[in-house]
Amino acid sequence: MRKVFISFVFVLCAVFVFAQHSNILISTTDEPNEPSIIINPKNTQEIVAGANLDNVYISDNGGLTWSEAKMSSSFGVWGDPVICVDTTGAFFFFHLSNPAVGNWIDRIVCQKLDSINGTWSDGSFTGLNGAKAQDKHWVVVDWNTNAMYMTWTQFDDYGSVNPADSSIIMFSKSLDGGLTWTSAIRINKIAGDCLDEDETTEGAVPAVGPNGEIYVAWAGPEGIVFDRSLDGGVTWLDNDIFISDQVGGWDYCIPGLNRCNGLPVTVCDLSGGPNNGTIYVNWTDQRNGTDNTDVFLSKSTDGGNTWSAPIKVNDDTTTTHQFFTWMAVDQVTGYLWFVWYDRRNYTNNQTDVYMACSKDGGSTFTNFRISESPFTPDQGIFFGDYTNVSAHNGMVRPIWGRMDMAVQSIYTAIIDTANLTGIDNEQLVPEQINIYPNPSSDVFMASYKLHGYMTVEVSILDALGRVIAVVLHEEQAPGRHNLQISGEEFGLQSGYYTLLIRSDEVNMSKGFVIF
Repeated sequence: MRKVFISFVFVLCAVFVFAQHSNILISTTDEPNEPSIIINPKNTQEIVAGANLDNVYISDNGGLTWSEAKMSSSFGVWGDPVICVDTTGAFFFFHLSNPAVGNWIDRIVCQKLDSINGTWSDGSFTGLNGAKAQDKHWVVVDWNTNAMYMTWTQFDDYGSVNPADSSIIMFSKSLDGGLTWTSAIRINKIAGDCLDEDETTEGAVPAVGPNGEIYVAWAGPEGIVFDRSLDGGVTWLDNDIFISDQVGGWDYCIPGLNRCNGLPVTVCDLSGGPNNGTIYVNWTDQRNGTDNTDVFLSKSTDGGNTWSAPIKVNDDTTTTHQFFTWMAVDQVTGYLWFVWYDRRNYTNNQTDVYMACSKDGGSTFTNFRISESPFTPDQGIFFGDYTNVSAHNGMVRPIWGRMDMAVQSIYTAIIDTANLTGIDNEQLVPEQINIYPNPSSDVFMASYKLHGYMTVEVSILDALGRVIAVVLHEEQAPGRHNLQISGEEFGLQSGYYTLLIRSDEVNMSKGFVIF
């Protein structure tokens, strides 16, 4: 085991906790965008992600490092990657098609990875329906039965202005681990147009209820509406249930982007906790003005019959844009995790990435910034249509795209869930804490400074917030103190840790990564 020496820069003069969320670059290859990510609940060190058009990324150490490869299939690989994992621990990469013989995006393709070190299957598919276009799919797994449910939009003729052409929401399922899929059926009642704009039916993200119910919401000419099936997708409601208006529509403008959407995301709490069975739908819209896009949540505690009024998730009071939201529920803790792009700190097009956590079923939210620096998108470069996040048993991994000097990249972050508070990052002076380089495979350098005599305890916490080592506990004099810590001495393996410094006056922390 290599030795890791850590020294720290802390100014101990106020009582607060600083949670640092280390950014991990996944890739800059082939202008990646529209990322998807999933944690394997059976082994949370295994994470798979994807990005347009045909990029797949694999991590076997909790997202600290990544390998990357290209997907291929006889059906063609044409973007909109959706990653899921089933009860056996097998990963799946769903995508649009572009076959050598046939029509562009004429079906949804499912490719399977049997093990983290294995190879991908050529794929199965669903939705093939002549020349009609199949687009904007998403998938969920029922962890009681291993059934996979998929919903998406079918276009009679993508981009058509003919009022006779329509868009509808489709459903298909697999009961054999993605080998075969049922014939696709329509589940919505009110069709949309084919323009890929406000009046088009899109954004169908399915969720599973505690008794195997299938829930899905989408946006379109009726606003945001909801449907459900209680028999494994055989039958659906006679009429879609209204959730909310989407003021300004789901297709809106954000300065610096060539397009943007506020399509909804649906999840259901299966944790067995106080909010078990609650259905949540998350979206963005411009009800507060075209210069003030916000993130919203609506929830149902009666199986989708009735819905709460929209709840604002972002806690800023600025007139700025928050957009491209995604949401996940940790099915162990019941916590809700949100990720989105945020411009609350700027008056130009500079953009941060923020997250929010709700531990009380969407009643309150803790907002926090996770991007280590802002970026400015280029309107002339396609940026993609969504972010994504996965969470399980306290491990949270968001994924997002950014653009620096027209170079596109995909990032994740090691979210420090143990030390999240209601204090936002920008309320603190960054120079007060500095661990560098971070992450590192060798040495972390820093120091701390005391403003008075005090008894100081320095501890190391693991990724779940458990104290695994006490480095020192002693009274120290005012002034600068340097500290070296041997990773070998304290048994630090590759992973994410938190250094916690406490006294009667101070409670400060910062995350660091060893890989």
